[in-house]
Amino acid sequence: MEHHQDNARRKQVRSAGIASITGWAMDLYDLTIILYLAPTIGPLLFPAQNATLQLTFVYASFAVTLLFRPLGSALFGAYADRNGRKRAMMVAILGVGLSTALMGAVPTYAAIGFAAPILFLTLRIVQGVFVGGVVASTHTLGTETVAPEHRGLMSGLVAGGGAGAGAVVASLVYFTVSAIVPRQDFSVYGWRVMFFTGLLTAAFSFYVYRRTEESPLWHGRSPARVAPKSPLRDVFGKRYRATTLLNIAIAAGGATAYYLTVGFFPTLFGENLGLSKSASAVILIVANLGVIVAGALGGHLSDRIGRRAVFLWLGIPNVVALPFLYLWLASLDAESVVLITVIATLMAMLVMTGSAPTLIFLNERFPTDIRATGTGLSWNIGFAIGGITPAIVTAVSPEVSDIPVRLAIAIAVAAVVFLLAALRARETRHLGLGEETLSKLPMASTQTPTLWSRAQQRKPNQHN
Repeated sequence: MEHHQDNARRKQVRSAGIASITGWAMDLYDLTIILYLAPTIGPLLFPAQNATLQLTFVYASFAVTLLFRPLGSALFGAYADRNGRKRAMMVAILGVGLSTALMGAVPTYAAIGFAAPILFLTLRIVQGVFVGGVVASTHTLGTETVAPEHRGLMSGLVAGGGAGAGAVVASLVYFTVSAIVPRQDFSVYGWRVMFFTGLLTAAFSFYVYRRTEESPLWHGRSPARVAPKSPLRDVFGKRYRATTLLNIAIAAGGATAYYLTVGFFPTLFGENLGLSKSASAVILIVANLGVIVAGALGGHLSDRIGRRAVFLWLGIPNVVALPFLYLWLASLDAESVVLITVIATLMAMLVMTGSAPTLIFLNERFPTDIRATGTGLSWNIGFAIGGITPAIVTAVSPEVSDIPVRLAIAIAVAAVVFLLAALRARETRHLGLGEETLSKLPMASTQTPTLWSRAQQRKPNQHN
């Protein structure tokens, strides 16, 4: 009997982990396609007098998606807290895939005028709401299911592994489509093909989610601790307001660094360094493989020395290292492919290793009944702030050649914000996620006391 429960428990953990990583990977794939296509769709959808303004419009449309993610977290987070993480995931991922695919069907400015950018921005807004819903559900399911001593690792695998895997898949698709579609036709239909692949990612993710079990912590929560009518009000209420604001600062610092490095590399490589599409894709694949490794490393390290310790030990050198590496990277030319790959990968790994525990840090600061809402809002508001920085950087750059210096300044500011927020934060590794409820779960839920013995010996959660 006990052996059967152990096997069932391991299967549940494995399926929840795969679902969380897959969900975040596929959403990052759908979300970041536009970063690879920015130089192509800029002239097609956003007419402007120079390339810098066109890039600004494209990155602004990317930022619009991020700005509406908090709304998705509020809606789907409340739904996930009341009805379960799994249901919220399945609805949200289908919405992301469909809205992404529809972007590939938007006519160009030459065909329908200003209706083209308006229609495209509308779809980006819809996508943002659904992505916010995916974050609220996937970012809680995995961490609530895995054993306490591995939650940091799960955090890194979801945040870094999911993001890296999604970007690697996007790079592979970009590389493949660029190789198959003739160069002169890529701006005609090649970019549309990439958006249409959103249907495939949605179908694959939906298949994975159907085989996933519900979070044991949500399933076994006390009837007295069911989700309130308005989790949003609780998250920003007197008790959790300070917690939420600090969470947002941590998430914003890490997100800004991510979007100014991995998120901006496709444009930097093409517009500033003059790399070909194929060379850029290969470098991005290598860099994002580094992100996967860094996410697992930083998350695992946080299980050993603490979440805050990882923030600080990596945050301090990043204040100096990231701006320096950016200026060095921008000084290279298309002939220095190997060195560009090394520097880009190092930058991506520094950013991800330092921010890998962010997900579990946010989760550990909220109780189960408002965790999906609190974590989703903290993460998405932070990423909304971080996501608008590329648009701001390009907007304040008179010419494309001026962008790298402003990027270096912006990433230095982001690193300082992240470090200051980490200094203000309290360590959360010793806090549980409400595991005291697990001992009360019925046998049918397949929870195994031996695997959770550490959790049940922990002190009750403290969030302030």
